[in-house]
Amino acid sequence: MIPLRRFTARVLPIDDQDRVLLLYGFDPARPGERFWFTVGGALEGGETLQQAAARELYEEVGIRAEADEFTGPYGAGTVEFSFAEYAITQDQTFFAVRIGDGQAEVSFDKMEEIEKATTVGHRWWSAEELDATDEIVHPADLAGILRRVTAGGVPA
Repeated sequence: MIPLRRFTARVLPIDDQDRVLLLYGFDPARPGERFWFTVGGALEGGETLQQAAARELYEEVGIRAEADEFTGPYGAGTVEFSFAEYAITQDQTFFAVRIGDGQAEVSFDKMEEIEKATTVGHRWWSAEELDATDEIVHPADLAGILRRVTAGGVPA
C-alpha cells in the first residue's frame, strides 16, 4: 500500500426538504462492497477549506456554490482507510450548503476518471432514513450532523 496523507473538505449539500446528498460507490480493490459517502475532496494549492468545498461540489456533482455560502464546520476529525493501492490518512472537515430549487440537478460530468469509474449513483437522504438504513454510510454519525445543521445548530 502507498501511504497518502490528505486534508479534505467534506460537503453536505442540503435541499429544501432537509435532506443531504450522498454519493454511492466502491473501492476498486473491493468492488463488491458498496457504500454511501459525502461529496468532497482534498485541498489544492492555497485553497481554504470552503474554497475546496465549492470546487469539489461542482467537480463531483455539478452544483455551483460560492465559498462564502458554506456554513460550519459541523465536524472534523482524522480517519484512516484504504482506496485502490493507497493507505489514506485523511483529515476531514464537514461544511454544509443549502441547495435551492433548480440547483439540485446532479451531474457526474466533471468528475475525475477514477471517481466516474467508482461512483455508481446518488441519493438525497433524510436524517430518519440515515438512522433506519442498514447500508454503509460514511461518516457513521452523519444523521446527527445533519440534524445539527438543519436545526440551525452551532457549528462544531
